[in-house]
Amino acid sequence: MAKEFAKKFYKSKTWKSCRDSYFIHRYGLCERCSKPGKIVHHKEKLTPANINNPKVSLNWDKLELLCQDCHNKEHMSNGVTQYGLMFDSEGNLIKQ
Repeated sequence: MAKEFAKKFYKSKTWKSCRDSYFIHRYGLCERCSKPGKIVHHKEKLTPANINNPKVSLNWDKLELLCQDCHNKEHMSNGVTQYGLMFDSEGNLIKQ
C-alpha cells in the first residue's frame, strides 16, 4: 500500500495524467525486459520532502515503465519488500 503521505499524490489527476502519458510514450513496454509494462516507477524514491516537487515526482527523466516482475525485483533488491509481497499496478503492497 502507498505510504500515507503519498496517497493523495497517487490519486491526483496530475499524477494519473503524467503516468498515463508516460505509459503511452513508452509504448506500454517494460523498459528493462520489453514485456508489457504495468507500473510507472519513480527512480528517485518519493519522500514527504520531495513528493510535491514536480521536478522529482512528475519528471519523465525520473520515471521508468516496468512490468510487475521488474518492479518487484527493483523493490526486493533494495530490501523494500519482504519475500512473498509485491506491488500492484496502483503501487499498493499486496501478497503474491
